[in-house]
Amino acid sequence: MQKKRAFSGASWESKVGYCRGVRVGNHIYISGTAPIAEGGGVFAPEDAYGQAKRCLEIIQKALQDLGTNINSVVRTRMFVTDISRWAEFGKAHQEFFGENPPATTMVEVKSLIDPAMLIEIEVDAVCLDV
Repeated sequence: MQKKRAFSGASWESKVGYCRGVRVGNHIYISGTAPIAEGGGVFAPEDAYGQAKRCLEIIQKALQDLGTNINSVVRTRMFVTDISRWAEFGKAHQEFFGENPPATTMVEVKSLIDPAMLIEIEVDAVCLDV
C-alpha cells in the first residue's frame, strides 16, 4: 500500500518532525492544524472565527495535495482555548463543510503552542475514488 505525505512548509513541521498530512490507501490523516499566517506568525490574533477559517483553508490545501477535497472529510477535532467562543469556531466549521458535515468534537484545552492561537483542528478523511 502506497503512502503519500503533504507538507505545508510551516516551521513547526521540521522542528517537531511531522508532516501536515498522510495518505495511506484511501485514508487521510491531517495533523493538528493551527492558524498560521502566510509568511509565518499567528493569523488573526483574538479572532476565533478568522482563526478557525484559516485552519480549514490550510487543511483544504493539504487535502488537495493528497488528491482529494473537503467532501472526503469524515471527522474533525477542534481544540480550542476558550470553549465559550464555540459559536464563532462552529460558524466557520459549518460554513466550510455546508451540506457535507463530518462527525466532530470540540474540546477546550489549557493552551496551544503559541498563546495567540485560539484553535487547532485535526481531520480524518476517506477517499472513495481509490
